[in-house]
Amino acid sequence: MQASVLVAFFANLEDPRVERTRRHVLGDVLVIAVLAVIAGADGWDEIVEWATARQEWLRTFLGLPGGIPSADTFRRIFEAINPKQFSACFERLTRHLAGEMPEGLIAIDGKTMRRTFSKQAGQGPLHVVSAWAVEQGVMLGQVATDEKSNEITAIPELLDVVDVKGAAVTIDAIGCQREIAARIVEGGGDYVLALKANQPLLHEEVVQYFDHARQDRTVDAQPLAVHETVDKGHGRLEVRRSFCTDDIDWMADRKRWKGLRSIMMVERERVVGDRRSMEVAYYITSLKPDPERLGRLVRRHWGIENELHWVLDMAFDEDHSRIRDRTSAMNLTLLRKLALSLLKRERSKPSKSVAMKRRRAGWDNDYLFTVLAAAATAD
Repeated sequence: MQASVLVAFFANLEDPRVERTRRHVLGDVLVIAVLAVIAGADGWDEIVEWATARQEWLRTFLGLPGGIPSADTFRRIFEAINPKQFSACFERLTRHLAGEMPEGLIAIDGKTMRRTFSKQAGQGPLHVVSAWAVEQGVMLGQVATDEKSNEITAIPELLDVVDVKGAAVTIDAIGCQREIAARIVEGGGDYVLALKANQPLLHEEVVQYFDHARQDRTVDAQPLAVHETVDKGHGRLEVRRSFCTDDIDWMADRKRWKGLRSIMMVERERVVGDRRSMEVAYYITSLKPDPERLGRLVRRHWGIENELHWVLDMAFDEDHSRIRDRTSAMNLTLLRKLALSLLKRERSKPSKSVAMKRRRAGWDNDYLFTVLAAAATAD
């Protein structure tokens, strides 16, 4: 049943092969690939090794008229599958997993797949911009670029396919662009955008405002809303102070930023042993000036780094993948992110790491189907 549900989400995917050359059913190939990646396979050869060892079991729910496809067959099929169509199928499935997101958080950030470069082809490493539903632990969509600097054009393309309605969207400073802010608001979401020197006039105005508001409380600046958190442990003390205000009538370009409602400053003071450091960051947002919520959103933005990018490297060994064909690399990273989303939704063993869940899925067919069942039982 779980396999058929998975196939249903990919039913609209166009088979790229000539009909007379099709020895293997496309649905079988996709299901094997997803199951194998969940169970610990990190490339085409490993997928085939896993499927060959599980062939008798796979035949209980897959037709396999041509047997287990070879590694070259998997490679050719995933090089030929249209990545935009595959991504659209993936987005339907992961949105199903994420469900409604009233006041949820979608973090957008990029990751470079470092071993996908090719000197012979004059090709740099693939850079993929992803949208991550932080609370649900689900990847909602991705767009590939050739360089990190191209995130400015990739993010609007990503927002065209990701439903942000009801969610807060956080992006680092490269995404602090008027077009991006407008797309988020028009999609029914809210934005929290990091503000740095790539918006020099706006950045300087906001820095001066907070300096003035904090140092001279007797004049015209309105009182700031403030929230402070303190974390202690392992010889480390971290104090985070969030300051925000909706006093923005003075801003020269405020009307050019659609939905702009508040500005925010975050101080991060860290003490480790005898060393003390201080960082200050600034943000613009379409949300009301609630320092506790805004501080939490800014901090949780890094969930995309810690819970997606880091896990892809540590548990799926993505940073060492040498698949250099752009289409194949894009489609394989989608498989990894689908596997990660399903593994995170499997909560019968909440204390286990993703890496341990993958090992368990490789050892235990019943547990593997329990992971896959997340696609059928999502709220």
